[in-house]
Amino acid sequence: MAEKKVSSLPAKLINGGVAGLVGVTCVFPIDLAKTRLQNQQGVQVYNGMLDCLAKTIRSEGYFGCYRGAAVNLTLVTPEKAIKLAANDVFRQKLSKDGHLPLWGEVLAGCGAGTCQVVVTTPMEMLKIQLQDAGRLAAQRPVTTPAQAAASGTAQSLGPPPTVRPPPPHPPPPRTSATSITVQLLKTRGLAGLYRGAGATLMRDVPFSMIYFPLFANLNALGRETVGDVQTRAPFWQSFVSGCGAGSVAAVAVTPLDVIKTRLQTLQKGDGEDTYKGIVDCTRRIMMREGPSAFLKGAACRALVIAPLFGIAQGVYFLGVGETLLGLLG
Repeated sequence: MAEKKVSSLPAKLINGGVAGLVGVTCVFPIDLAKTRLQNQQGVQVYNGMLDCLAKTIRSEGYFGCYRGAAVNLTLVTPEKAIKLAANDVFRQKLSKDGHLPLWGEVLAGCGAGTCQVVVTTPMEMLKIQLQDAGRLAAQRPVTTPAQAAASGTAQSLGPPPTVRPPPPHPPPPRTSATSITVQLLKTRGLAGLYRGAGATLMRDVPFSMIYFPLFANLNALGRETVGDVQTRAPFWQSFVSGCGAGSVAAVAVTPLDVIKTRLQTLQKGDGEDTYKGIVDCTRRIMMREGPSAFLKGAACRALVIAPLFGIAQGVYFLGVGETLLGLLG
């Protein structure tokens, strides 16, 4: 069956938005683990993705794995809509007689990655603060009233009575994206929400330049051309192509993602570095933690991005937007 005619921009935006919502809902806990692992510098609270998820559920409950999901689900709709739709638009503009050379695919991906940063930077900025709160809380033991009383007794009457020790990972203090946004706007203005924009751009542009051409070529494998129109890929092929291209691109830019995550984290744990910019962050990580630190969370990132973009591309190619607009029209 030949592909349908070119979709309208509103349909592309709806497809991208729905794809983002479905994908993020499925993989958000792994993304939380990635953020916490990437921010570990001195105290090793977590020994890996599974350990991080297990400790998070034990100390914060199951929904603790979804800290920051609300802001992500709110902003991922415009973010994914912009990313996927912009890539399609650029590909159409750069195509000639239905053919797009490799340089055109790479350039279209570059344009898509650049456009999405407008939404991605504040979304990631807020999400990271909420995701990392549990890791910071786990580093700081809490003194309970019983312990405080026992400490006072020890100073005056000798050995303290036996008391139950505090939980090893106390629940993090509750905060919200709204309070973080208000605080940033008050103290740093709009620029506060765009902290790390350069690092975000540095990560997302190469990612899109790798992902979109690779996805397009994988998705075109085995498809026949009828006239000037190529047959449409089945759902499973779009899904697998999205997973494969996403995992390759994700691992390739993980070092840039580590730098971005460190720069956008406002609250640091005891003895953890603060950074003045991309170059300073790169230098300090290399000196204090070595080259392997730039691959922290690589497995988590691949496990997040692969199904996220597999689901996104699958849903996108189902044509939800076209169907919805057809019903409304």
